[in-house]
Amino acid sequence: MAYNARHPSRLWQCLLVLAAASSLTLLPNDAQAQSITRQITLAGTGSVRALPTGSDAIQIPEFDTGLGADEDEDELHPLGNSERFTNQSIARAIGKGTQTASANKAKSNPTLGASFDSINFRQQRLANGGNQFSVEPPDQGLCVGNGYVLSTVNTVMRVQDQAGNPLSGIVDLNSFYGYAAAVGRTSVPTTFGPSITDPSCYYDADTQRWFLVVLTFDRASPTTQTLSGKTHIDIAVSQTASPLGAWNVYRIAVQNDGTDGTPVHRGSDYGHPGTDCPCFGDYPHIGADANGFYVTTNEFRVFSPRFFNAAQIYALPKKALAAGAASVTAVQFDTVNYLLEPDGAQGFTVWPATSPAGNYATDQNGTEYLLSSEAVFNDSGTDNRIRVWAMTNTRSLGTAVPNVRLVHGVATVATYGVPPSSDQKAGNAPLRDCVNDTTVQTPFGRGCWQFLLNPPEPAHNEVLARLDSNDSRMQQVFYANGKLWGALDTAVDVGGEQRAGIAWFVLQPQLGSDFVLANTVLDGQLALAGNNLTYPALAVLPNGRGVMAFTVVGRDHYPSAGYAGIDAKAGAGDVHIAAEGLGPEDGFSNYKAFGNPPHPRWGDYGAAAVDGNSIWLASEYIGQTCTLAEYLTGAIGSCGGTRTSLGNWGTRISRVTP
Repeated sequence: MAYNARHPSRLWQCLLVLAAASSLTLLPNDAQAQSITRQITLAGTGSVRALPTGSDAIQIPEFDTGLGADEDEDELHPLGNSERFTNQSIARAIGKGTQTASANKAKSNPTLGASFDSINFRQQRLANGGNQFSVEPPDQGLCVGNGYVLSTVNTVMRVQDQAGNPLSGIVDLNSFYGYAAAVGRTSVPTTFGPSITDPSCYYDADTQRWFLVVLTFDRASPTTQTLSGKTHIDIAVSQTASPLGAWNVYRIAVQNDGTDGTPVHRGSDYGHPGTDCPCFGDYPHIGADANGFYVTTNEFRVFSPRFFNAAQIYALPKKALAAGAASVTAVQFDTVNYLLEPDGAQGFTVWPATSPAGNYATDQNGTEYLLSSEAVFNDSGTDNRIRVWAMTNTRSLGTAVPNVRLVHGVATVATYGVPPSSDQKAGNAPLRDCVNDTTVQTPFGRGCWQFLLNPPEPAHNEVLARLDSNDSRMQQVFYANGKLWGALDTAVDVGGEQRAGIAWFVLQPQLGSDFVLANTVLDGQLALAGNNLTYPALAVLPNGRGVMAFTVVGRDHYPSAGYAGIDAKAGAGDVHIAAEGLGPEDGFSNYKAFGNPPHPRWGDYGAAAVDGNSIWLASEYIGQTCTLAEYLTGAIGSCGGTRTSLGNWGTRISRVTP
């Protein structure tokens, strides 16, 4: 990664002195980016349709090799290459954690209400008649309102009531968005629809509409998994206050190579000549204020080498989307034009804020705040800065000629860093045991592995994996009670051990005419001795009381759905367990047989949402366990309908009252 450092002027040096005196940091905006506007038209409609489920049998191809990191490896693995290049990291090193006190466990508050399982690996894989790929980890989206709970992971979604009762089946997102199935298994030759990933959702109480967003890759042809280079963010907006009815679909092309109305992003502009786009908008996340709906992405090149360019920010008029307008004007900002002194790093995972209903920032004709972190850019893997972004004059998004402005500043916080991977408590791992087995008699000979891989025979030395703990990128952001709230994964030193924990921040933003200030009201780190806390997601009520969700995993816990209260006075509270994990993560990405080296996956992100006085949480956990003998009983790998042969992750939804 090349950096374009700037030298501050004497005026800027004076401002730094003044800012330091008041514990605020101010950045110059001489690099104010020239935003571009684009017309985004209504592309079609979507619907929640009931479709049959498929069978348990492994069906080649099991993996979406179009999203593999090295297509040359596909022939080595009959099921396909397990490595996906979405949710790319640019972290340079694992950071060294600072000493952090261990949280206590389970006090009386906040209060846990309803808690129930939602979509799991098996349900995702068998959706739409089984015309789906095996995918991990789940990327959780969650939105709640009007009596409904909508959850989404990777390539499927479902609607439940607030007691967990299903109101829809498991709906594959390819069908929902009006595309061909992810894989047409009965077609000759096999066909492939667009590849969908990274879903997020949001219920807007102002407009009584539901928003569901995904990243979509187009194929070069319907009979190949090869990607065309065309990529887009698909935004579905419900036509009514119910998520069970029809939806309108808008598509923002994000390949940014000059086609389909996109700007031209050339590699030389980002420090890596000869690697121009087409690009894709990785890790899209969403936010909203009174006026706008916002999508941010990390822009990477589609084809090798997959260099990172910069975070992109797309701002759209919320009310026009909710009304189903035939065309809306979107404003796009490229954060490469906002270089942070002194290292000159562009934005990465710039996460826009959401708010409790009506609790928006109204300064300067409407303001949307966003946060991003900096440790991934550093050789040390650590940093003590959080970057604050402000998009002002958002009311103009509803006009024919929007005139929004983007500025940024920095808050100084306690040092945080890229966390180490997370260890797992030993337990039943039948996929691992099946790959290692050479004794079970199968129709193909001895060795359970032949049910999965035939040929080649794998090395029989798989071990329980350490799970990915993220890379200290910013996670879910909330604006409530006049403050900004954010959290991310960090390295911690707890009980003399380097582990994964959570860094959280409460910031007080202040706007000037062409700058934003950020004062750190309170910050801290959350850790649990002997265990790891990963992938935080938080939401906050208008009174400033909130809840963080996360996974708890380590010596004492199988991957479990955890949570803790948080507020601007007391900080983060004790660790609670909403749903205890029943076994270790035992999915295909953990093992060399499905991609060597293996890339153990977990999380990518969780979700939290406010509905009235309640906060709803969605976290990945393991809600099943079975032995190798049970794995081989009945349908191979189904373990009584709790998993498939290749994966066992689950999601847990919980309602918590702070």
